[in-house]
Amino acid sequence: MRKTYILQQGGFILRFRYIPKFFGVFRSSWFSLLGMKIGSGTQVPKITITWPHQVAIGKNCILEKGIFFKYDGVWQQGPSIRIQDDVFIGTGCEFNIRESIDIGKGSLIASGCRFVDHDHGIAASQPIRFQDGPQQAIVIGEDVWIGANAIVLKGVSIGSGAVVAASAIVTKSILANEIWAGVPAKKIGQRQ
Repeated sequence: MRKTYILQQGGFILRFRYIPKFFGVFRSSWFSLLGMKIGSGTQVPKITITWPHQVAIGKNCILEKGIFFKYDGVWQQGPSIRIQDDVFIGTGCEFNIRESIDIGKGSLIASGCRFVDHDHGIAASQPIRFQDGPQQAIVIGEDVWIGANAIVLKGVSIGSGAVVAASAIVTKSILANEIWAGVPAKKIGQRQ
């Protein structure tokens, strides 16, 4: 009984802690060769990136698998996706960026969040898919908590210490230490 328990726990630790770290070193080296900036102490799990040179990640960040860093444009100098130190980004987050996004130090982004800094044009004279639309940068301050499956749209600035509830759709800027929720998101409180 005791041997079985030790084998199970050892296998679990090996599978979920040490093997991902081992392959993360190679993945980080590969993305660095392609131009991605990765700070010390940050491990890169299985993620998808369209233009690695457009992504800069700070020190000691925690990235979970399945993140999609999509720079939605033709090749140009980067980075346009800038993540500061000590940031957590959960499983399945998507960064669909044409202009830029900045994420401040110590922010927490839960699983399934989406960040889109551009729209399509909607003129009736031609198909929507051929129209360029407006684009504006997204800025997220320090120590921000964004709940699971939240969506942050173009031109939004989220102040330091703010909280965005799960599944909120943020279309307007949020001041520091405010708490927002809903579709579209509205202020529901203030951190004390």
